[in-house]
Amino acid sequence: MTETKAWGYWTTLGWAVLAFLAGQFFGFGLLLWLRAGVWNSILETPYDGVLVTLFIVISNPVTIAVLALAVSFLRANPAEYLALNWPRSRDVVVGVAVLIALIAVADGLLYFSGRALVTPFQLESYTTASAEGWLPAMLLAAIVVAPAGEEIMFRGFLFRGWARTERSTWPAIIVISVLWAALHVQYDWTGILQIVVIGLFLGWMRWRSGSTLLTMLLHALFNLEGSLETLAQVHFFAK
Repeated sequence: MTETKAWGYWTTLGWAVLAFLAGQFFGFGLLLWLRAGVWNSILETPYDGVLVTLFIVISNPVTIAVLALAVSFLRANPAEYLALNWPRSRDVVVGVAVLIALIAVADGLLYFSGRALVTPFQLESYTTASAEGWLPAMLLAAIVVAPAGEEIMFRGFLFRGWARTERSTWPAIIVISVLWAALHVQYDWTGILQIVVIGLFLGWMRWRSGSTLLTMLLHALFNLEGSLETLAQVHFFAK
């Protein structure tokens, strides 16, 4: 594991919480300003595609900026600290293959247990964004912006601060995966469980490859697959 000067465990957590809260503050603040006086519409469609898109594209850059500030205080190289380096081809192949297998197993379990493959959050955000002409923007936000912001936070900044030794790596991966899943309050327990598993996989790939760019790619592919399932549900399997 590359020796890189890093914040301690609690300072890392403190910076991460500050970055998260700053992103939430600016994201929700913008939405409140844009939808002032029309609270009923927000309550009726809490996962409106336009609101989801705007929140993602505002909150994630703010979060990244705060984390970059934290790294700058250490006088560390941001790309090195956050592991923003190109992965080996072998790791890309392994990562994509394992991701496909995990998605296939998860979808199979959902299908044979009689559960829906597409969540209400996905359906509502997709259909409302499509109706308002925001579908391309929402897909860009979900497939590119969100994975970049979340991976820099979780597999970049938190991993660097918490996976300090070989012995601490797997405990760090587990805790980071649970924290990442806990933020996805829009899903039920099956969705949360799936995100925990994907988080463990992404943490393992971050450890194996030493690259957060790889976990961004895999995260983006995971979100792309979910978007394609939503498209199929809306256009081909809607009742």
